[in-house]
Amino acid sequence: MLVQQTINKANVGFKTIFNKVFEETETSFEKIATVVPSNNKIESYHWLGSMPTLRKWIGDKVVKNIQEHEYTIKNEPFEATISISKFDIQDDNLGIYKPQVESLAQSAKLHPEQLVFETLEKGFTEKCYDGVAFFGTHKVGKKTYKNFTDKKLTLENYISARKTMMGLKNEEGKSLRIMPDLLVVPPSLEKEAMDIVKADFINGSSNTYKGTAEILVSTELTSETGWYLLDTKKAIKPFIYQERQKPKFLSLTNDTDETVFLKGDYLYSVEARGNAGYGFWQMAYGSTGAA
Repeated sequence: MLVQQTINKANVGFKTIFNKVFEETETSFEKIATVVPSNNKIESYHWLGSMPTLRKWIGDKVVKNIQEHEYTIKNEPFEATISISKFDIQDDNLGIYKPQVESLAQSAKLHPEQLVFETLEKGFTEKCYDGVAFFGTHKVGKKTYKNFTDKKLTLENYISARKTMMGLKNEEGKSLRIMPDLLVVPPSLEKEAMDIVKADFINGSSNTYKGTAEILVSTELTSETGWYLLDTKKAIKPFIYQERQKPKFLSLTNDTDETVFLKGDYLYSVEARGNAGYGFWQMAYGSTGAA
């Protein structure tokens, strides 16, 4: 009975630690991705592709077909598991495992962060709702728009990206009112980004583009030269995080459980389901920075 009480105490203690660290861990993916709850294995986003604007009502209303494009995001399962000796639990030796549980919680909270920024970087090759790469050459009506480049992050190239985004129009030739507000960079480009949107002067001249965007430095980005300019103020952000199941903390501590019976190890695990995908390409401009 005393052993079971110790096990129960450990389970409660580990779960408390997990929940505390999970809540305290900060994320930034919500700045660039819309969180969409999911109830199915695969979700269809056929409403993507149409950014409606009001028109003068003359005659019958013009109905836009929001199912013109088919785009789906499949939920995937994810897990992380640690093992703890049942003898340490029985001996009430729990303190040595506190860092492992904390790490498990941080990993669970930051997992959507990893998925979203991986999706961002893959945008030069992975397709979005219109069947071409998210950062690619897109056709809108009779016009084509390119929302990517390979140029390095400089003030001149930043200005060019802003101009391209703000010049985007819909099929009817009306402005989409895109206003980029967030510059996303890896740590290696933090100084360049700060100089462009924070500095008072650049090369001795007044910086008229100071304050035109906020900066998001992400350690999740793997490219040291890639940079991204986004409009994050619209109803739908440039990226989507599809959440099927929030991270759930689980334990396996019964003596009759196979792992406990054979190896003498209790298992503590976190499970989650979800995935990341693309919203409107019009709200993003990306550069590999390779040129």
